[in-house]
Amino acid sequence: MKLNELSDLDGATHSRKRVGRGIGSGKGKTGGRGVKGQKSRSGVAVNAFEGGQMPLYRRLPKRGFVNIFAKKFNTVSVGRLQQAIDAGKLDASAPVDVAALVAAGVVRRPKDGVRLLGDGELTAKLTLTVAGASKSAVEKVEKAGGSVTATVVRKSEETAEA
Repeated sequence: MKLNELSDLDGATHSRKRVGRGIGSGKGKTGGRGVKGQKSRSGVAVNAFEGGQMPLYRRLPKRGFVNIFAKKFNTVSVGRLQQAIDAGKLDASAPVDVAALVAAGVVRRPKDGVRLLGDGELTAKLTLTVAGASKSAVEKVEKAGGSVTATVVRKSEETAEA
């Protein structure tokens, strides 16, 4: 087989319909658009238009809001860290932060930081610096002899200190 001998299978491509090229073609005059009206004109896309009736998207109530200040965290489980250490991608003796997790391929991109969750088991002693961590994750890391430092302080913790 050569590159210049490649071709589509029969029936894989359809020839283009030549619309509006005379009555004999079967698609002449109105070009398959019917007769008159808004949809027979060019440049018309009437999405969600219900003939003057109040459209569904305006009949339904608005709910909730999007917090534009919300931080987007990557979530990483304790078990996933252990997996990366077992595979030799993550060095347990070095401090583990976002940059180390990205380099190890545990996290694809940093976003606003990493939040550590307590799924799975951990046997390696780790020094972690993350944006946040669940209580169970902190317990598991400390049980294995490591430590967790959270860089993002929650509002509930701020008010408790004051």
